[in-house]
Parts: sequence; C-alpha cells; structure tokens
Amino acid sequence: MIEQCKEPFSKEDSLESLNVFVRKWFEGKYGGPTPPQRYSFKLIKENRSMLITAPTGSGKTFSAFMGILSGLMNMSMEGKLEEKVYCIYVSPLRALNNDVYKNLIGPLEEIYSGIGIDIRRITVGIRTGDTTQKERQRQVMHPPNILVTTPESLAIMLNSPRFVKSFSEVKYVVIDELHELANNKRGVHLSLSLERLADIAGLDFVRIGLGATLYPLDEAARFLVGYKGALERDCSIVDATWDKKMQFIVKSPVKDIINASDASIEKSIYAMIDKIIKTNKTTLVFTNTRSGTERVVYNLSKRFGYGEDSIAAHHGSLSREIRLGVEDMLKKGSLRCAVSSTSLELGIDIGTIDNVVQIGSPKSVSRAVQRIGRSGHSFMDVAKGEVVVTNRDDLIECAVMLDAAKKRHLDAFSTPKNALDVLAQHILGMAISREWKVSEAYNLVRQSYPYHDLSLSDFKSLLDYLSGKYVGLESRRVYGKIWYDSEKEIFRSRGGAARPIYYLNIGTIPDEVAIDVMTKDEKWIGSIQEEFMARLKPGDVFVLAGKPIMFEFSRGMKCFVTDARGMAPTIPPWISEQLPLTYDLAIEIGRFRRSMASAVKGSMGATSKAATALVKGKMKASKAAKEILDQMPIDYNSKESIVRYFAEQLLIAGHVPNDKSMLIEITEDDKEERQLAIFHSLYGRRVNDALSRIFAILIGDIKREDIGMNISDNGFILFTGEGSKIRKSEIEKAINMLNSIDADSLLRENIARTELMKRRFRHCAARSLMILRNYMGRKMSVRRQQVSAQLLLKASAELGNDFPVIKETYREILQDMMDLPTAKKVIGSMLSGDTSYIIIETKIPSPFSHNLITFGEADVIIMKDRRKRIRELHKQVLSKIRGMAYAHK
Repeated sequence: MIEQCKEPFSKEDSLESLNVFVRKWFEGKYGGPTPPQRYSFKLIKENRSMLITAPTGSGKTFSAFMGILSGLMNMSMEGKLEEKVYCIYVSPLRALNNDVYKNLIGPLEEIYSGIGIDIRRITVGIRTGDTTQKERQRQVMHPPNILVTTPESLAIMLNSPRFVKSFSEVKYVVIDELHELANNKRGVHLSLSLERLADIAGLDFVRIGLGATLYPLDEAARFLVGYKGALERDCSIVDATWDKKMQFIVKSPVKDIINASDASIEKSIYAMIDKIIKTNKTTLVFTNTRSGTERVVYNLSKRFGYGEDSIAAHHGSLSREIRLGVEDMLKKGSLRCAVSSTSLELGIDIGTIDNVVQIGSPKSVSRAVQRIGRSGHSFMDVAKGEVVVTNRDDLIECAVMLDAAKKRHLDAFSTPKNALDVLAQHILGMAISREWKVSEAYNLVRQSYPYHDLSLSDFKSLLDYLSGKYVGLESRRVYGKIWYDSEKEIFRSRGGAARPIYYLNIGTIPDEVAIDVMTKDEKWIGSIQEEFMARLKPGDVFVLAGKPIMFEFSRGMKCFVTDARGMAPTIPPWISEQLPLTYDLAIEIGRFRRSMASAVKGSMGATSKAATALVKGKMKASKAAKEILDQMPIDYNSKESIVRYFAEQLLIAGHVPNDKSMLIEITEDDKEERQLAIFHSLYGRRVNDALSRIFAILIGDIKREDIGMNISDNGFILFTGEGSKIRKSEIEKAINMLNSIDADSLLRENIARTELMKRRFRHCAARSLMILRNYMGRKMSVRRQQVSAQLLLKASAELGNDFPVIKETYREILQDMMDLPTAKKVIGSMLSGDTSYIIIETKIPSPFSHNLITFGEADVIIMKDRRKRIRELHKQVLSKIRGMAYAHK
C-alpha cells in the first residue's frame, strides 16, 4: 500500500533508531535531524521502503544513509558484515556519484575514529563507465558493502557472472534524483533492473527514492517500488518539498517591455543581473539554451569587466575538465557567478549559492522550484530567486508559474509506458543469465511500474523478434540473439556473441552527431543538431550562418537546403534545445487569462473610451484586476504590462483565449505577404505538435494543397502558399471532421515518411539491438547507423505496424515527443462543447499572436530581430487603437 506519512517521529525516537556510534557522530556534527530525517531514520530501521521528496540542503542523502550505515554498523558489531554488497546507490549523474562517494568516505572515517574497538569496516566502492579495469577486478574479488553506480552500470553488473554473486544479500537500494529518471527511458530501464535484482537477491529489498520536485507522489512511489503480483508494494511517502522557505519574484526589466528599445531592455537586464551579483557572494544564473548561457557570460564580462576568475559558463557542450573546474570554484566560494543552461540544476554539490537568477521561463513549475532551490545551501536558509522576463507572454507564463509555486502546486511527471526497445535489452540480459519460462519472465517484467499493463502479445512479439523469427531481416544482417521455443514457451541465450552484444550496446541515450548542412551543389554551410534535423520537413525555413535557408531533403547525415532569402523562419534554431511548456502549467496560464480578461474587461467600458485611455497611457487596473495581480509574486512593471497587454488584446480581437476557449484567428502577415490561420491553443508544445499536424492534414485535404506549420507552446500557425488562404468555412469543416477521424492512424500516416520517423527509428532500432552501435569492440559511426536504419526502416515497415521496433518508434513519437493522448482529450473537449472555439478575422494580427508569428525568428537571449518585428506588429495595434480613440472624438 502507498501511504503518506502524516507526522514526523520525535527527535529522540529518530536518534534512537541509529547505531550508538553513528548517533554520536551525527549529533556531534549536526545536532539533530532535519524534517525528512525525522521520518526516515526510524522507517529504515523498520525496513520500510520510502519516497523522500525534499529541497536541496535538507539532508536528503543522509536521510537515507544514516539509517543504512546504522544497519551495517550493527551487522559489523555482531560479526555478520561480509564482503558483499548490502546497499546500492543509483544516480543518473556520474558527478553526483563522485560527490556521494566522498561524502560517505569522510563520515565513515570520522565515525571509526571515535569507536575505539576493532570491528570490520564498512566499505564503499564506485562503479561507473569511468571506473578502471583494475578497480573493477578488485571489486569482483572484494565487493564493497555500499556500491555507488549509474543505471547503465547496474544493468551490466546484473549479467556479470562473477560480480552478480555479491548481490545475493542486497538489503537497500537508494535511487537519487528520482524526478530525473521517472519521466524518461533511463528510468524505465532502471525499473526493470530493480526487478531483475530482486529476482537475483530472492527478496524484496528496501527501496529509498530521493527527489526534490515530484508530483503526483503516489505515482512516483509506484514507479519506485513497483508491484508484487497484482498488488502494489508498500511504500511510505515523506513529503518535505515545501519545508524550506523560498522567496521569489518575477521582474520586468523596463516599465513598458513592448515599446522599449532593444538597447534599453538589454542594458536593464544585464544591470539587474550585475546588481544581484554584486550584492551576493555567489550567484547562479540559468538560461534556457547553451547559446544563451555563452551570451550572458560574454555580455556581463564585456559590460562590467568580470574576469574568468569571477564568472564562468557551465553546460553540456563544455569539456568535463572545464565543468569540474567551475564546480570546484563554486565549492570553494571563489566564483562570483556561474551561468548554466540545465547542467547545474540537479543536486551536484556546488557549495553555497546566495541567489538564483532565471532568464526567461524555465517552462515548468517543478523546474523553477528546482532551480531556485539551489540557493540557500543549508535547510534553514531561505532560497532566493528572481525570474527576469523578456516579453509579455514570458511575463504571464512566469507570473503564473511562481504563483503556482507559492500555492505549492507542481507539474505532473509522465513515465513512458511499455517501451518495447528498452524491454528488448532486458529480455536479452535475462536470457543470458539463465533459461526462462515465458510466464515467469512476463510476470517479472510486469512487476515494474512502467510495464504493469504490458500485454502478453507484445511480450511474445519481442521474443519472436529477438529470436530471429522475422527471416526477411537476416538479409539486412539482423540475426537472432536468443533461442525461443514458442510451443514449450521457454527462452534462453543463443551463442557466445549474446553477452558482448548486451554489454556493449546497453543504455537508452542515443548516439548523436552534428548534421552537415549543404547546398544542392555540395557546398558546406554549417551544421545542426540531429534532434533539430528530425523536426524538419521539406519547405521548412530556418536560419544558419545568419541567413534563412529552406530544407529540401536529407541523405544519411547530410541536410540539403536552398536559399530562402526574404522568407520568415518557420522553426527557431533553439527549438530542439529548449524544453517545452508543461501541459499542467499551460492550463494554469489559461485559467489566469480567463479571470484576468474578465477583470480587465469589466473596467474598460466603451471601446472608444478604453482606446483613448490606452493611447494616453492612462489605462488603470480595475479593483478586480488589482486583487488578482497583488496576490502574484511580480514587480510593479510587470503588473502595468499585464493590464495593458490584456486591454490591447480585448480591443483588437474582442476575446482573450484561455483554458475554456480556443481563439482561431485568420489574419495576414504583411511582412511575408501571406495569410495565416492562428490557433491560440495554450496547451504546450507537445500537445500543439499533435494538434497542428491533425488540423494541417485535414485542411490540406480540404484545400488539396500542402499546409505549412509553425508550432509553439501557446499555439500554432497554419499557412498556405502564395495566393491562397485558409478560410473560416474550411476550419469549421475540419473541426466537424474531428468527430470521424482516427487521430492515431492519421498521424502515423503523416509521420511515416518524415525525417522524424527516420531519426527516431534509428534510436529505437539501436535500443532494440537491431542496429548494434558496438559489435565485438568495433564502434559503428552514427553515419553508418543512419544509413543502416534507413534500409532497415523500409524492411521493418513491410512487417507491419505491430512489428516491435516500428510500434515503439510510433509510440515514442506520439506519446513521448508529442502528447497525442492529451491532444485527443482536447479534441474531445472541443467536440463536447466543454472547450468552445471562436473563429475571427482580423486585418492586423492581435497582440496575443505576435510571439507566435515571430516564434521562429531568434534566440530568446538575443531577440533583437524578433523584438524589432514584434514592435512593428505592435505599431499596427497602436495605430488601430488610435483610430478607435479618434473615432470617439
């Protein structure tokens, strides 16, 4: 049963649960337990699995390890501690593993120095991809009592005949940063490893999950502990998420963010950051892209004279040595400011951070709380953060985000379910270890939370695939890796190559390299990320080397383009890098829009009167609007901008799109001389990705022409070729057609021949061991993998959509990359009338459409071109409003 702990144990009850020597050290070092520790010490002594969610600096790691060290110390004092692994600590980050290793060795030395009796010492070892062969051999001969590792290394060790013997008495497994694993295939992979480990150990060990921002907690607990047969295992939830105090505010750099010049906005942003840096000892700045991180460091250094010893960048494209150097300077307190994209938001020990600055929206409440929570290193410190916004949509998004955090609302995570490619790896691993009955293996797999509702037919289709049943694939060098008797329903390993194939190809993170961008006559222009390439379709325009170019086709790892001078980009260069807005937060923003629009509209009065007030800068917030805004963690500039933004939208469009009403706006982009159908669908990019494709297909069929798309978090734009227009009647017809379509089939057909399918198929084929990234010690280049994938995709497609690798590719695209299930709920809500829609025609684009129209035009930190274009659009709005005011006179 999953149950939430209501009241913590007393300080004395908690400390009494510790071994006498561990307690003496702990009290001498820390005095008493923090809130999560007042639950965990006693629960661990009682051998109860638990999920602990608590902020940085709350002693999460020691919440788990003090109880575990106490148990092992008791075993040592009783003469029962042997050279076996009793505790496995798993983290998604190698750097975090190194921190934990150091943070265990030090306390153990101090504990033993105060014992005064000769007892067997608790040993700690670390096992990752960086561990030397000599150290691995030593661990086989002398297994550490506490093993610190990664999900991938654990999966490899499960099939090491010599090492796996040391797992026979595992008592505890600690999973750190659970929120980083529960929503992706690495976590799915780990969940299967835990079930295999339980089978090897022959018992249900204590599982302890640690995380900072998890919701919903009962689902996270199920992910952690899984099932025993049909029943979920017991798990106690320790929720100390909000026990640490937080102070945060949204700041608009200028009073009028829409009309201020680029120079004044940038000057104000960097002056804000500089002031924060100078008033604190150590500041951590987050951007949303790596390029943004580099620009912030460059501008701060250039404008205010910061040197390399006082400010530094930290992101995944930098070398490990540079990143470790930055982390070391932070720990020592010698670095005034570090600027990061995402790489410092997890629990790596970086010492004391006084303040966190977030530039632009981090796109989720959980991520905002996680990042701001990096400040105030100790549990009693207050975490402080400022979110600096760069446009009005950003402003509203961040205001609602921090308001949700203030109300203690987090975004829900989503675990990939029934991922067949990940399961294929584990079936091979299981087959290598021994012979299995199908029913026995199937039941074990279904004990894992992500596979609890896996169908037996899907499980058997994987056995068919892995055993080489699909003979047509042998001509493509895809051979059977297991032996499977479908009549006796047993399977086991086939041949001596199976073990090295498993060892060398395990894991879920795909190999990716830069794609060469070429002209049709083979002139090299530059390179793009493969994930960006996967999103391109013929006709898409993007910017590279400062020039707009149009994607034509790809061949292997080359992307061929033509000059698109004068055309607007349809995809921004950072779209594959920036995280999408979560659906939960999108709905919260929609609710805010609904209440705020009502409050602003109620005080506007006659249209001409409101227009006059806006033109003269005398638009005042109503009492109702003030009541809403005064409750939000935003500054004065932000409040002024929000009221004006809503008033302008109401004057131009007469409607503010929200969580209950979708606005569909047919308008014209005079710069590009094209007609646009703008769907103000505030559901986040993943949902809009699916919705936009469905509407583009339906309207394209109605018009019998290709429809272009531009997708963002706040909606999507559909457009046609020159001289064509999407009409209101065509949109209405498409909406009526929603009732009769099968959205899954429609999108599968649409995706089948795209770059997205080609690239994602390669990833799934590699995870499914169809493409071997490493065979007998020889690595296959990504270029060769992609060529092989394109040949295999054709052969696999002929086997039908139920062929496991094809089925998983579609599932990953439609459910993990997009969010088709939620998109279908939105469609259902439109058809039932729960979500209304309004179709309007505007001569000029409404204010809420400006960020959508310019979405493809620039990076969020540079934004010069984009802001210039938004100001041009806003001038049209002001001109129209002046006309309304003039008509009144």
